[in-house]
Amino acid sequence: MPSAEKPRFRFPSAFTILFALIILVAALTWIIPAGQYERVASEALGKDVPVAGSYALTDANPQGFFDVILAPIAGFYDPVAYTANAIDVSLFVLIIGGFIGVVTATGAIDAGIARAMIRLKGRENWMIPFLMALFALGGTTYGMAEETLAFYVLLIPVMIAAKYDALTAVAVILLGAGVGVLGSTINAFSTVIASDAAGVTFADGLVLRLVILAVCWVVTVAFVMRYAARVRADPAKSLVYDKKSENEAHFLAATPDHSEAGAATFTGLHKIVLILFALTFGVMIWGVSVGGWWMAEMSGLFLTAAIVVGVIARLGEGKLVDSFVNGARDLLGVALIIGLARGIVVVMDAGLITDTILHAAETSVAGLSQTAFILVIYWIEVGLSFFVPSTSGLAVLSMPILAPVADFAGVKRELVVTAFATASGMVNLITPTSAVVMGGLAIGRVPYERWLRFVWPLLVALTLIVMAALAMATVFGGPPT
Repeated sequence: MPSAEKPRFRFPSAFTILFALIILVAALTWIIPAGQYERVASEALGKDVPVAGSYALTDANPQGFFDVILAPIAGFYDPVAYTANAIDVSLFVLIIGGFIGVVTATGAIDAGIARAMIRLKGRENWMIPFLMALFALGGTTYGMAEETLAFYVLLIPVMIAAKYDALTAVAVILLGAGVGVLGSTINAFSTVIASDAAGVTFADGLVLRLVILAVCWVVTVAFVMRYAARVRADPAKSLVYDKKSENEAHFLAATPDHSEAGAATFTGLHKIVLILFALTFGVMIWGVSVGGWWMAEMSGLFLTAAIVVGVIARLGEGKLVDSFVNGARDLLGVALIIGLARGIVVVMDAGLITDTILHAAETSVAGLSQTAFILVIYWIEVGLSFFVPSTSGLAVLSMPILAPVADFAGVKRELVVTAFATASGMVNLITPTSAVVMGGLAIGRVPYERWLRFVWPLLVALTLIVMAALAMATVFGGPPT
């Protein structure tokens, strides 16, 4: 008889990875000394900010078994110091799922994909730079992040129908918006807050950030297009090839006919539904960038849009409700992952080790040359970003401490802001503590280790570009004014 095949190692799921990180951070609260900075209210930032030089040890509050168990629950609603509650993001994801479910029930998405494939025949590759430019624009101007979760269910079926794979679609969205955040120019949630906290204007250092954005965007688009072309030429080259049939069945549920005959079934009702579909996303972008909207308003928008689409398509009350509930059910796992990811920050803050880690960073840059200083600052922000994935939260936490230290090193404060923005943007392409990363991968059904295997060469290239830009800025940028 043939010998039994040894079971292959199976990389743990996102849920296991995140829960393991909660346990690790809880263990660190027993090892790392507890400490806190004094904080003062900042009217400009609307938050309390730490005071440089005020760090002091405090009584330890190590996190135990029950704290670990409760962390995923507290991750949804606990008002931790530097991140928003996860419950609003999770509800937003569920309502998006319901909205997509209603639109899918009308048949408009399948018919629209069929028509798009006919129109784009031979030019499908141009979707990638065009869409990545739009997402990067959102990232660099207003920090497009959680909002991208609404686009995965829309774009993935289109990419699969175009003979690419789900990973390509995830890369277009996650890397497109991510490289925009990495090269934040006027991003209110990154560079504007960080500049205010550092005592400079967001226009300071803008040219350098524009250069970083342009170069990193070109490299990222070329990287994604190269992978997409390989997959289209040979589907076996896909990093998620083993999930090809499963993904096609899931994202192209009814296996629509993408031939010219199938495209002929594109009706006037389908066109109206898709116009409403696109209009909803347009209103969302306007609301976030101009109207001051956040999760509650966006959730209300998609809930209203789902009802309007259901009424116009004459789905009937029963089918409308069933379609909405089934669509929300499809994204339930994503909503749970978001709360679990936030639980890591809850444990770290409750264990009083966040400020201790920041204090260690503050003391580690003393006495360095200008170039060494800014590169160390970059890597410090990289490390902090794993624990505080919120760009605005990290800006409020780190800039009041690290920016004044730059004066002693002879480095302009705006360069510290740029180091922060690029480091935070870089880490938020891969960090498992980010609801945007783990949520997007969950929607796209892309295992986390496959994403790391895909993206690591790009991360190396982008890191070298950023470090070179920061180093050159210390040489040619002149002393602080």
